Amino acid sequence: MSINDRRVAAGVCAVIAILVGLTAALGIILRGDGSTELVTSVRGETYEMAVTGVYAYNAERVVAEGIGWDIVTLAAVVPAILIAVPFVARGSLRGRLLAMGLLGYTSYMYLEYAVTWAFGPLFPLFVVILAVSVVAIVRIASDAARDGLDGRFATGFPRRGFAAISLAMGGLLTLMWTQRIATGLGPDAPELLGETTMTVQALDLGLMIPASVLAAALVLRRSLSGYAFATAFVVTYVAMAAAITAMLLSAWAVTGTLEIVPVGIFAVALLAGIVVAVRAYRSVIPAPRTLELTLRVRAPAPAPG
Repeated sequence: MSINDRRVAAGVCAVIAILVGLTAALGIILRGDGSTELVTSVRGETYEMAVTGVYAYNAERVVAEGIGWDIVTLAAVVPAILIAVPFVARGSLRGRLLAMGLLGYTSYMYLEYAVTWAFGPLFPLFVVILAVSVVAIVRIASDAARDGLDGRFATGFPRRGFAAISLAMGGLLTLMWTQRIATGLGPDAPELLGETTMTVQALDLGLMIPASVLAAALVLRRSLSGYAFATAFVVTYVAMAAAITAMLLSAWAVTGTLEIVPVGIFAVALLAGIVVAVRAYRSVIPAPRTLELTLRVRAPAPAPG
């Protein structure tokens, strides 16, 4: 990967950070005055719907959760992307894996925002961030693979730790969402909060859980590509656990109901993910620096006489 290519990749990451920061800030600042209206969906579900702000026409609880997500994104994810930018420009493997993990988070987040939120003024930004994040991940990953992964991971990579948290969270989400889907297919009105389908459940079951299982399987097989995938993915995992914890706390502030068990589960998942992430990044071996010396050899002066 040439220096110019690295700078372009770093520049794209910086642009994504700016767009994400702007979008999250607008979601927080222009969230509205909290006014709601009691509505009943065509499926017979009654809920409080927000009627002001950029997230208008969404259920009050969904808006509350989104604000929590936006706060984590603005306060933690955007600064982390900006920290990764100079390391991406230098061609650091750690920096590129960190950037890919963070962009995995922005890809998932704004895919969910684009297909979950009621259509509103932030929709174009959701789509742009999603598209640029996906392209950036592919570009950075292909360049990292081209540079090679041989000798870049120490034997202390937390294989079992990563596989444990990845499979445990995947299994938990599978149980939670399949139960909710089964209940929704029963005779009573499904819990959709005004949506027409279970978007979050579809994305988790169709994208996040398969990715978790694949990463765990590759790591347990000691695959170098699996180590790279897992080192990036654990960053997405940590960011998502932090966002979900913040979402639940934000919903509590609005609805007055604290879901203690889910908060506890995702808080523990967050702490476990941080521990595994630190160990994973410590196991990444920096590329050896090659010192190129230009020697100017002068021809000896002719001997006198």
